[in-house]
Amino acid sequence: MFGLGAGEVVIILVLALIFIGPKKLPELARSLGKSLREFQKAKDELMNEIESSPKNESTRQIDKTDVSNSTQTVESKEEKKSEN
Repeated sequence: MFGLGAGEVVIILVLALIFIGPKKLPELARSLGKSLREFQKAKDELMNEIESSPKNESTRQIDKTDVSNSTQTVESKEEKKSEN
């Protein structure tokens, strides 16, 4: 768990019990668990939405006519600039 040994976890729990207190510790743990569960749910929903969404225009294949048309457009713009 996060690179912590069993002894280190016990020390952290004892310090939490001392500083937070026995009445607030279960409430704090419960709210932390709810927050983590909501975060996991939101992450899963976002991942599902990304996976199920259709591919957008930036990922579609560009065919040769698109490339040639854009090349011609750039060349014509450059010609107009050189004429001025």
